[in-house]
Amino acid sequence: MPRIEALKPEQVPADSKPTLDAFTKNIGFTPNMMATFAASPVAFNAWAALFSVMTKALDVKTRDSIGLAVSEVNGCNYCLTVHSYTAKHMAKLEADEIILARKGHATDPKRDAAVQFAKKLIEARGKVSDADLAAVRGAGYTDANILEIAGLVAMYSLTNFINNVSDPEKDFPSVTPAGSI
Repeated sequence: MPRIEALKPEQVPADSKPTLDAFTKNIGFTPNMMATFAASPVAFNAWAALFSVMTKALDVKTRDSIGLAVSEVNGCNYCLTVHSYTAKHMAKLEADEIILARKGHATDPKRDAAVQFAKKLIEARGKVSDADLAAVRGAGYTDANILEIAGLVAMYSLTNFINNVSDPEKDFPSVTPAGSI
């Protein structure tokens, strides 16, 4: 049972409505996370602006893999259902790649370096080592890319925290609970 209820359409604050409507139109339905998050126009619109910009960072497979790794570390089962779905249907990752991403890895060497770095970044609360930076740079990532990875980690952590606090009803296919893979 949700700890913070998703808003019904008539309950959505006016300042959240345009953003929520845009997501609903793009996705085809209103995810419970967004209907919950929309209760705070400030937080919801700030996240939406960040999300919009961060879709230009890296490639979709790397972004979704980072989302899976971060959500696993943060124990956000709601986000794991979302990222597992998008990784399969949008990024076209195979089931074994999705599990591997949740563990902080990828079969593609360059993506693997980004996902490992993202996992270390969230686990170390940003205090990564010089060796960690050297490894991600060695895989071909620029300093700008490293900052994008950090931005993605922060963005995914924000939704993880929102969903861990609110515990919205899951509206994407279930996955094995975090920590059980």
